[in-house]
Amino acid sequence: MDLPSTRERRIPGPMNGNFQAALASLPHGASFRFVDRLVSLDGGKAGSAIYQVKGDEAFLEGHFPGNPMMPGVILIEAIAQLGGVVAQSDPTERPLDDMRLTAIRAAKILGAAVPGDELEILAVVEGRLGGLIQIDGEISVRGNLLAKAKVTLSGNLPE
Repeated sequence: MDLPSTRERRIPGPMNGNFQAALASLPHGASFRFVDRLVSLDGGKAGSAIYQVKGDEAFLEGHFPGNPMMPGVILIEAIAQLGGVVAQSDPTERPLDDMRLTAIRAAKILGAAVPGDELEILAVVEGRLGGLIQIDGEISVRGNLLAKAKVTLSGNLPE
């Protein structure tokens, strides 16, 4: 499944499901969440969200002093987190227990996010097989593609 075009990304889509419940089902604490606001959610299929790089994140202190930028691995983590929100809000599937990022493929970091940037995150569920979920995602800043990756999430099927 292809991601929406840049033009389509700017148009909010349907808001199905409960974002707070899906966000709460992820294993991360508030200090390690990289999804601030949901823009669109089509439960189990696709979503878009915003993360504001505030500048006070602990990892920015050392990456890099005097020229802080968000690490590329955290950009990929943001894609995985939004993918988890999309997957966990599927109206036809029960949420997985203990969902985690399991694999990363075709990752490309094409630029840097700095304090003050508003990250536009997209995640599309490409497939689901038992406790495995394949996500295709990307991050843009001001319409410029910054990162993209395919990630696999895994979790335990609820009993």
